[in-house]
Amino acid sequence: MKKTIESREDIELLVKIFYEKVFADSEIGYFFTEVAKVNPETHFPKITDFWEGILFQNPVYRGNPMHAHIQLNEKEALKPEHFERWLSIFHATVEEMFEGERAEKAKQSAISIATLIQVKIHQRKFPIMT
Repeated sequence: MKKTIESREDIELLVKIFYEKVFADSEIGYFFTEVAKVNPETHFPKITDFWEGILFQNPVYRGNPMHAHIQLNEKEALKPEHFERWLSIFHATVEEMFEGERAEKAKQSAISIATLIQVKIHQRKFPIMT
């Protein structure tokens, strides 16, 4: 039986395993290793803070993920298939490790986040006329 997400330590483990998979992924790994040049020592605590805020309503995250992804998109275009791959890996990782309400919330939140980032990126390319 899988466990439920009960603590920050659970989120830290999820982040670590997820990023191991993403870094090694042939489709999107280069975004993390070459384009964004993610440093696990500094990035993982921030991402853990982000997910802790979502899953435990503990507002410890300080940052602007939208701005970071807009900047990343300016370096290398983020396409729908990149988000689909990210979601696929994220969902599979959550499902391998956890079950329960918070696991489902993590998966649903990931969909919402990926959708919002894509909308915002495309709005920058095609400003809404008023």
